[in-house]
Amino acid sequence: MNVEPSVRVEDKLYYNRYLVDAGHPHVRVRAHKTPSPQLLTLLKACPARCYELNDNGQVEVTVDGCIECGTCRVIAEPTGDIEWSHPRGGYGVLFKFG
Repeated sequence: MNVEPSVRVEDKLYYNRYLVDAGHPHVRVRAHKTPSPQLLTLLKACPARCYELNDNGQVEVTVDGCIECGTCRVIAEPTGDIEWSHPRGGYGVLFKFG
């Protein structure tokens, strides 16, 4: 039995706003030829869908919609696949409804 949730994550994320800190991303993906299992996991695990495969089969991150939940930090920072830091003051996600 497949039950659709009454509220989708995408609907909730719509209300958030993000102030982009151009040239200073708070998440960076380590250069790689073949994505590690951790990077491939981020394609599905990131609730904001910030990670995607490019045409060369490498994982890229777009931080513009990142909700700073730390999922990628837990999965891929310990292996060195990403570098994660808090955005500079005044930048990043603004949760509109708490």
